[in-house]
Amino acid sequence: MNAGQDISRVAIVGARGQMGALFVRAFHKAGLTVTTLDRPYDPDGTGAALKAALAGAELVILSVPVTAMGDVARTVAPFLGEGAILADVCSVKVHPTAQMLAAYPGPVVGTHPLFGPVIPEGFVPRVAVTPGRENGKGDAAAAVAKVFASAGFTPFDSTAEEHDRAMACVQGLNFITTVAYLASARQVPGIEKFLTPSFERRLEAARKMLTKDRELFQLISEDNPFMQETVRQFTAYLDIAAGGDLDLLSARASWWWRDKA
Repeated sequence: MNAGQDISRVAIVGARGQMGALFVRAFHKAGLTVTTLDRPYDPDGTGAALKAALAGAELVILSVPVTAMGDVARTVAPFLGEGAILADVCSVKVHPTAQMLAAYPGPVVGTHPLFGPVIPEGFVPRVAVTPGRENGKGDAAAAVAKVFASAGFTPFDSTAEEHDRAMACVQGLNFITTVAYLASARQVPGIEKFLTPSFERRLEAARKMLTKDRELFQLISEDNPFMQETVRQFTAYLDIAAGGDLDLLSARASWWWRDKA
């Protein structure tokens, strides 16, 4: 990744959301000038609020739900200055990036912060940065990465396809297999009498996913173009398990802890 241009003015669209607010605080702390915009984006129909929030912004970050990405990108695009970079923070990248590219003729960069609004202690706050359309200097993605790095995050290069293939497993398959497993376990009469510590740990790990974030995980799973392919690959491993070859599966699974040095 190139060094990237220096960006000093950032606009956050969706700044009242939890992730938007996180970035407002982080970028302010990094010394950037940050303006904000939230719904209703054009309350009086004159575009005044849009002009005020986006004027002079070198980077405009759309911190909005994936379902709103197309509409919001089309709303803000006419008010972006020449050379301004349009970016997002969605958990999927192929479709949102295509929507930004369709709405705005300037430089476009996709990003995905691999964490939520509360970053666990000791967790490295990585941010995937995926190029959409570069600017004339060819360094829009590098410039966005530099902004995140300046605010204490850890950016890394990716492509929209590479990202979505990985997240189909990390987020999508994790959600799908969890709900399928717990739905299946529910069918066992009296199962609540037989809970082990490991099963209770799994229940606790799934609690927030299913009680607070279920709609989010459903939306990002449905919007990921590689989700069905990933599920089919997983069912192939279930077929191996049904055939009794657990040694093969265990050997493949142990890759996560194997010394890769």
